[in-house]
Amino acid sequence: MPINIENQTSGRIGFDIAGFSPAAVTPFTPEGAVDFDAIDRIGKFFLQFPNIKSILVLGHAGEGTALTSEEKVDLIKAFVKATEGKIPIVAGITSEGNYVAGLEAKAAKEAGASAGLVYPSHGWLRFGYQKGAPQSRYQAVWDASSLPLICFQYPQATKATLDLETMLDIVSKPYVFALKNGVRDMARWDVEVPIIRKRCPGKPILTCHDEYLIHTSWNCDGFLVGYGQIVPEAMEELMLACRNKDVDAAYAVHDRLMALTKVVYHRPSHMEGTIALKHGLIARGVLQHATVRTPLLPLPENAHDDIVGAMKVAGAC
Repeated sequence: MPINIENQTSGRIGFDIAGFSPAAVTPFTPEGAVDFDAIDRIGKFFLQFPNIKSILVLGHAGEGTALTSEEKVDLIKAFVKATEGKIPIVAGITSEGNYVAGLEAKAAKEAGASAGLVYPSHGWLRFGYQKGAPQSRYQAVWDASSLPLICFQYPQATKATLDLETMLDIVSKPYVFALKNGVRDMARWDVEVPIIRKRCPGKPILTCHDEYLIHTSWNCDGFLVGYGQIVPEAMEELMLACRNKDVDAAYAVHDRLMALTKVVYHRPSHMEGTIALKHGLIARGVLQHATVRTPLLPLPENAHDDIVGAMKVAGAC
């Protein structure tokens, strides 16, 4: 069953997501099927870290758009089972049209998801969106599913990025209980985060800036990052240091992770981070191989050794 869909103490929809949440990969067998035994290992690995607030599945790191509707449902059920129902599962809602996105969210809730992270309609990436269209997407998904939602701010470099007023309008909705802010424009982050806090009090702001996490760590409420699955200890350490405003401790973690950040995220395509994360899980003994579905392709032959070496520098293996 979904966890804390309505907070009993505050009456608000959602659950306490302020903290650290990994964005999980989807493991596949060598033949390309969803690997449910590996999902069980990933879930058991996450259970070792009691401070994890939720797990995002079917996002970019999870190759969500590469799975069938049936596979998505089965994957959510598998993560709920693997984590013994102890960690809320957030499902990426990636379908293009509002109607099918609503059906996807409804199926996710029925499978045990506690929340949905709503991705923009992908046509907006190239052409932009009509005024009011993002708000209608969130409303349609909620109306179809009653699944608590997280607003997803896309990078400023895309035409799917939400302008401030649109973002505020969405985050202020009672069924939207948090914001995943991936604007990747530090001027917008610095200007807009205080405004969001003032206009939408009590709504957690989560950073997903894996590749330059330190800047956004000081004034966010949590991390929702793929990085969290290969170095969860470091993510907790960094978050604690930033909450305590301990600059030296925070930069000590940042510097220790820099070699790993480079080989995982400073790659020709940011999508290669998904494959690199699987190599990181191999280094931790969770996965046995880094099989992905096309259009993703394997990394160069030397990449695994580079990632393992950086994991060792980071103290993760």
